Amino acid sequence: MYDVYIIQNPQLKYYIGQTNNIKRRVEEHNTPNSYFCRYTRNKGPWKLAYTETYNTRSSAIKRESEIKNQKSKKYIKNLIDKNKCV
Repeated sequence: MYDVYIIQNPQLKYYIGQTNNIKRRVEEHNTPNSYFCRYTRNKGPWKLAYTETYNTRSSAIKRESEIKNQKSKKYIKNLIDKNKCV
């Protein structure tokens, strides 16, 4: 199983990614000077704000691209808000 995720920091910056281990990945984003997280390192703390689960990595990558291609904070906020209502 693969998760598409959105993490958020206190300055309301967002990062969208996909992984097969969400807990490990969020920890990596919050690790100072992490080699794997050049964009997010030292900009946290990051918290998990949204996830979607897919059976294949290719499906997760496709969905990650769809979200990123929206290029809209409003779209991301709507995804997060819909997730909170469930």
